[in-house]
Amino acid sequence: MSTLVTGVTLDSFDQLPKHTRRCRFWVLDPARTRADGESLDLEFENEAWLSMVMLEWGSCGQMLSVGSEILGCALYAPPGAVPRSTTFPTSPVSADAVLLTTLRIESDVDREGHSASLIQAVVADLVNRGVRALEAFGIRRTEEDEAIGPRATMSLTCSETECMVDADFLEQAGFEVVAPHHRYPRLRLELHRDHGWKEDVESALERLLIAASLTAVEIEHKQTVGVR
Repeated sequence: MSTLVTGVTLDSFDQLPKHTRRCRFWVLDPARTRADGESLDLEFENEAWLSMVMLEWGSCGQMLSVGSEILGCALYAPPGAVPRSTTFPTSPVSADAVLLTTLRIESDVDREGHSASLIQAVVADLVNRGVRALEAFGIRRTEEDEAIGPRATMSLTCSETECMVDADFLEQAGFEVVAPHHRYPRLRLELHRDHGWKEDVESALERLLIAASLTAVEIEHKQTVGVR
């Protein structure tokens, strides 16, 4: 089946992954999320946030589908529109950058390849709009994180490991660490250079896609051997 990436609109909000429609990690003020006994309509809060960003700034998301199934999305916005962006030890986001908040794939099949396709769509959108750079707060996963295993694809729990983008993946996709940290490095992808950035990004994404394809072949081979 063919993979298609399209821009997120308010009309397509209901098609976003369920976790993304209800995620409070980036959209709500962290102090507010700690309020005991607080009852919120999280889908309303996320739709209101998307509406606000789109009205004040423009397109802020890409959605990936395979056939008729929505498998993932990426969201991004000016850091001033993201309440949690000031809370990290590697804050603040550079004044000339847009912040990548969400990069989510709801399937373990070709996860890196789909993620690469979303990053490519985000970059293309921002370059066309004259944005100078894309930044993200990555997460360095600990042995304890790895012991838990891959993210549950339909989990609705909001946490650092569930809602943040893996720092190693970002580096593989061409981002560079500009604010080091053992847990929450801030990474940056330059988009304004006169030449070189396009080739760098495309080369990095091509390596990711090749690696993802090889992994898929290895999994298929192991399954075939197991059947025998």
